[in-house]
Amino acid sequence: MDRLLLLEDGTIFKGKGFGAPIEVTGEVVFTTGMTGYQETITDQSYNGQMIVFTYPLVGNYGINRDDFESIEPTCKGVIVKEHARVASNWRSQITLDEFLKRKNIPGISGIDTRQLTKLLREKGTIKGMITGANENLEHAFDQLRATVLPTNQVAQVSTSRPYPSPGSGRNVVVIDFGLKHSILRELSNRNCNLTILPYNTTAQTILELDPDGVMLTNGPGDPKDVPEALEMIRGIQGKLPIFGICLGHQLISLANGADTFKLKFGHRGFNHPVREIATGRIDFTSQNHGYAVDEKSIDKNELIVTHIELNDGTVEGIKHRHHPVFSVQFHPDAAPGPHDAGHLFDQFMELMDAGKERKANA
Repeated sequence: MDRLLLLEDGTIFKGKGFGAPIEVTGEVVFTTGMTGYQETITDQSYNGQMIVFTYPLVGNYGINRDDFESIEPTCKGVIVKEHARVASNWRSQITLDEFLKRKNIPGISGIDTRQLTKLLREKGTIKGMITGANENLEHAFDQLRATVLPTNQVAQVSTSRPYPSPGSGRNVVVIDFGLKHSILRELSNRNCNLTILPYNTTAQTILELDPDGVMLTNGPGDPKDVPEALEMIRGIQGKLPIFGICLGHQLISLANGADTFKLKFGHRGFNHPVREIATGRIDFTSQNHGYAVDEKSIDKNELIVTHIELNDGTVEGIKHRHHPVFSVQFHPDAAPGPHDAGHLFDQFMELMDAGKERKANA
């Protein structure tokens, strides 16, 4: 089935369709990961986006039951150079094509992803449309340019009701802005008793649960579109240990007076080098974000920059000077990706244990 990828600047890519045979519009972004397409497609941080895979072959090991980062993916489309129609792996249950059909997500293959990625690096992320080869192109481009991308992305992907993930250890409240299941796995592996709450939960509700700590998860879109989270963070900051990941990092920064900005083409991949300033330690990290914290806007009396990205010097981690609060822009859960930064979850455990000890001695 011949299909087209249209970009709002007038560029047209011709390819072959797979997955759901529908027309969609979304923001076109690229990821440089060499594996992990299942985790990438099911990562809710890609809500509303069409994912360009720079690795040339996608789908060769199928889809399995273990590597989902969400049950219902909300990316808009999948763009690849070559789509493997036959999957070969002992864990594979269905093919990528079958999975995308079930989830009503279109794919397009045969695209020169190298050329497309270079275009996105030069012009920045732009709107695109996957459509049929026989469509009226003038009408399709008019539709594409007139489409306004949604701004309530976190509301689309966050849980609407609280739910538990029982454990026998530390009590952790997880605020779901579009969480990856791998974050829950890391906390569960450390025997945490988890209560997952919606993105618009109030500080009072969290404090009434009397948790040992709070995790602020990743999520899609512009952090400034979630103003209710800033009030919540200010309400629990100083009363509970807080660990923020990705969007959670940006929200902690905003809640403490810093500013954020949109990156030209974002950080998406599993090979981003990040340096911890205090030790000089360099971790290779998994990343997926289109916004970053403006270092010049950070109040150095309140926040300390702890990590920077070595490729472009952007802020990758902060901690509060006066409260047990820290965050990172990358994904220490690393699914997929290197596990260099997994120790940050242990750091969160230590903060909670120290908080419990202070309570006991008070």
